Amino acid sequence: MTTVNIYFVRHGQTYLNFYNRIQGIIDAPLTKKGIADADNAGERLKAVVFDAAYSSDLPRAANTGRHILAKNQSSIKEPTLDKAFREENFGYFEGNDSGQAWHFIGGPEGLYDFSEMLKKHGMGGTATLIRSADPYKQAEDDDMIRARFQPGLKRILDNAKDGDNVLVTAHGSIIRWITEQYSDFDISKPIRNGSITKMVVTDNKPAIEYYNRID
Repeated sequence: MTTVNIYFVRHGQTYLNFYNRIQGIIDAPLTKKGIADADNAGERLKAVVFDAAYSSDLPRAANTGRHILAKNQSSIKEPTLDKAFREENFGYFEGNDSGQAWHFIGGPEGLYDFSEMLKKHGMGGTATLIRSADPYKQAEDDDMIRARFQPGLKRILDNAKDGDNVLVTAHGSIIRWITEQYSDFDISKPIRNGSITKMVVTDNKPAIEYYNRID
């Protein structure tokens, strides 16, 4: 039996998070609280010695990873950047006020916030709904997210040994999407900055052990 533990951490708070703006492939710096989020995640994970570390190639995630690794006993101090772990691309809605965007996207179905859309459609279905509402059709749908994430997960597993602990710093929507694929956790509640979601892959079969923890 081969087991690999993967710790997905949502990046710390950014200025766009603070201003309640949709933040997908666009980026913004970590706030003072965001740096504390990253450091707190590092404290919670410092007893886990990482054998490998990956990050979305977006700076907010990579910087979060660096803060976590700085507190770790691992010799790794710089995560490997990989587009597979990027945030969902929200297309036309990037940077929009979140409340206004969700009202526009879900309003025709009577769904006026992201949580309501997730409860009805799930994460993958909501991504597809967002793409259908995007006049430029550049937002990612469920199949597009799957097509980039799965090769990234395979790269992690191909390079891992039995018992390895792997850090992946990523983003709220992609972590929700991953959790939906491999568990029955309720993903409709807000995912917190600096929270940890643990995946255990046993004989190439992923399962989510816990989701959205900050304790």
